[in-house]
Amino acid sequence: MPRLPAPPLPKILQPQPKRPGDNGDGNGTMTPLEAATEAGITVVDWIDERTSLSGGIRWLMFRKVPRGINWFYTLGSATLFAFLNQAVTGVFLAMYYRPDASGGAYESVRYITDDAFLGAFVRAMHKWGASVMIILIFLHMGRVFFFGAYKYPRELTWIIGVVLLILTLAMGFTGYLLPFDERSYWATIVGVNINGTGPFIGPYLSDFLRAGPEFGATTLSRFYAIHMLLIPGLIAVLIGLHLYLITKLGISAPPWIKAEEEPELREARV
Repeated sequence: MPRLPAPPLPKILQPQPKRPGDNGDGNGTMTPLEAATEAGITVVDWIDERTSLSGGIRWLMFRKVPRGINWFYTLGSATLFAFLNQAVTGVFLAMYYRPDASGGAYESVRYITDDAFLGAFVRAMHKWGASVMIILIFLHMGRVFFFGAYKYPRELTWIIGVVLLILTLAMGFTGYLLPFDERSYWATIVGVNINGTGPFIGPYLSDFLRAGPEFGATTLSRFYAIHMLLIPGLIAVLIGLHLYLITKLGISAPPWIKAEEEPELREARV
């Protein structure tokens, strides 16, 4: 039986005509790879014409950096990668997890670990990724502090980083309860009671975390909502603002690099 012809491509996905003298594979037609490349370029051009995203991407990616930067300057990017790992693995874990204090939470975690396909691997990535993210953000903040990168005009960038550090610790604290075993249950009670000893807002913060005056079934749902929705949303917004300020203000040079004096200023001083 004769094969039905393939449906025509939309005009936007059709490859652009070749330039004179360029015959592709030598027969006057383009190879499949060239056709796919041209179609991809056409799609990107179509999107960019309507959104003008290329200017923002060039502004973000192609910028000058000072001399002397080293691997210490990659700690922020490593922390961002760790957060993305937490977000992706957290989504897969949420597909199986049930915030049920009557036994459903523990059983869902057991099912993820023992029965779900690659469940133990994904859970381990999420569990150890939390520790890695906390270590990386402490190292990043330490590098910024000791290199003096928190000074003018980057004070707001530093403040946002401190808030991100606090949110990261809060995300680890709220996620610790979710397996709802004996260790996580009693450790969370200790942590909430410690928060309650704080001045002024301590008791109110403890009641907010417990979702009431006592530790009950609603507490697990409260922790799950904070861990899964509230804190990641705040972190994503603050990371975007943090990256914007870094791009706008630039990266500070290492403290051992001296600024080069402009020739015009040297001549004027002489």
